[in-house]
Amino acid sequence: MTENTVTIEPRISAAQLAPDGYRAVLALEKYVASNVEPVVFELVKLRASMLNGCSFCVDMHSKDALAAGEDSRRLFAVAAWREAPFFTRRERAALALTDAMTRLGEHGVPDDVYAGAAAVWEEKDLADLILAIGTINLWNRLAITSHTPPPLEV
Repeated sequence: MTENTVTIEPRISAAQLAPDGYRAVLALEKYVASNVEPVVFELVKLRASMLNGCSFCVDMHSKDALAAGEDSRRLFAVAAWREAPFFTRRERAALALTDAMTRLGEHGVPDDVYAGAAAVWEEKDLADLILAIGTINLWNRLAITSHTPPPLEV
């Protein structure tokens, strides 16, 4: 840690103070992890975390994806995925749905975004993908609200 490093002080621990609720979120995470394609799962978690500004999750999911063999160029390109040629149609549809669900506005998920995902994902897989996107958004909100910083040591 350098003298210019900013220290983020944690606020609260949901895991300690609401263990049953925290375990329920973990159970949902376990479900979606076993039902969504691993590569897509990591891309979706990274993208939502970037959009939400969750440094803890960006750090964790980029390390997890690299450890699982994901290419660093693809991970960096998640920030500008629409202009990047590195993603398949299914991945692009998942990233578009992630953007729409994460930036959920007053009109919800646009029909064209949903139709694009439905065109390349079977219904059950799409339902699991929607649950995965919802889950990472919940994790982001928990980490951001509680000021959970990423570890400074690699």
